[in-house]
Amino acid sequence: MFKNKNLLLLHFIVLIWGFSPILGKLINLEGIVAYQLVWFRMLITVITVAVFLLITKQSIRLPRKDILTLIGVGTIIAFHWFCFYNAINVSNVSVTLVAFATGTLFTSIIEPIFYKRKIIRYEIAFGMVIIAAIAMIFNVVETQYVWGIVFGMLAALTSSFFTVFNGLLVRRIPSSIIAFYELGGGFLAFTVYLYFAGQFKPTFFELTQKGIGWLCVLSIVGTAYPFIASVNLMKKISPYTVTLTVNLETVYGIILAYFIWKKDEAMTPGFYIGTLIILSVIFGNGLLKNYLKRA
Repeated sequence: MFKNKNLLLLHFIVLIWGFSPILGKLINLEGIVAYQLVWFRMLITVITVAVFLLITKQSIRLPRKDILTLIGVGTIIAFHWFCFYNAINVSNVSVTLVAFATGTLFTSIIEPIFYKRKIIRYEIAFGMVIIAAIAMIFNVVETQYVWGIVFGMLAALTSSFFTVFNGLLVRRIPSSIIAFYELGGGFLAFTVYLYFAGQFKPTFFELTQKGIGWLCVLSIVGTAYPFIASVNLMKKISPYTVTLTVNLETVYGIILAYFIWKKDEAMTPGFYIGTLIILSVIFGNGLLKNYLKRA
């Protein structure tokens, strides 16, 4: 499985994403709330991608229909990020990442619909196993984290949608162009929402130096590069496999959060068993797909 350079790159990207919730919490500790984080993150990321396109001299011309489609997907991405970071705000990193792992099950249902193929039973089974592992990792009866679970699962659902859509779009549109229009469109849509919601107050733009620094790291290192690279990988890897592997973000993120904050990041005894199950499913999925290709 690891002889495949595309899967190795995917795992590297997921490792980067594993730092995203950590950065999200560090930004939150600087007094920056979820909607501020998403707005500034998208702004900085769009500027970064635009500079990349200028340096590489890539044309951004596309048919109007494609542009509107990309803007629509970008709006989903903006909502996804809001749900993800709001989940961290109302609970903690561990709860958010555990709930986010439900994306495997969502993708196993959504992907066949848009790819016009039959639902693969073992993908559904793997998705259910992931859910069982989640139950071991986090004790869902802790009701004070209900909203963290809700927003985390909404983030997983929206992630499944835009991952599947990008898997289709990247077949005919370069990943960097997809990133520019989606993140730009999402930024504009979120700006309109915040304007009518009356959020653009003077305090909205009052950021600490540390907050700005963490936002730049999250946007440039944790978003621009992995976003373009992950979309490009979908030319060769299915959205389901991408979503399944992204479950490692849960493992990386919870471990990092535990070592940084310890008391604030509850880890149940079932965490280690659940982690082993998730890893087994990820490796099992790769091995099974390779076996079926050779058969």
